[in-house]
Amino acid sequence: MATGTTWFKAAVFALLVCNTTILLSAGTASEALDAAAWLVLLASFELETGYGGRFRAGRKAAILRGARLVAAAAIAVAAIGYVRGEEWLDAINLGLWIAVVVLLEFEVRRPDAVAAHRARVTAVATLLYCGLGVPVLVWAGRGEWFDAYDALLWLVAFAAIEIDLFKFARQMTPGSPSE
Repeated sequence: MATGTTWFKAAVFALLVCNTTILLSAGTASEALDAAAWLVLLASFELETGYGGRFRAGRKAAILRGARLVAAAAIAVAAIGYVRGEEWLDAINLGLWIAVVVLLEFEVRRPDAVAAHRARVTAVATLLYCGLGVPVLVWAGRGEWFDAYDALLWLVAFAAIEIDLFKFARQMTPGSPSE
């Protein structure tokens, strides 16, 4: 039976798929590539950190990591496109998101280190997510409502992944209580 959290995540993911579809058809090449790559990253982190460990090892994990590598390359290309197009707010936003993914990868790969430095990891995550709130406010202030809504939706989606990673770290750390 699906929980409220499962339904919430499914709704957010469905909205992100809709946004990505819009950007693929009406956005710039950088926006389309950016959105599609982040959707792959979001899905891969969700699969790896959830679903009872079915995607944490073996071939499935290797496929997810490969998908993240391809998505990371696509994000690098999108970043170059933003800089070349002098879309500085998009470039800064993307840079912050890259830092978030680096942190998420650290949390997934090194749950023992995360558990040992939980306060520091939480502080870094908080700073990054607060920083990502700034472009939302700027876009809203400019009246660029779709950009503000899309950026806020991504924040919600990755915050949900971050919450899952807290649980994941506890499960992967020997001697820690499980829920």
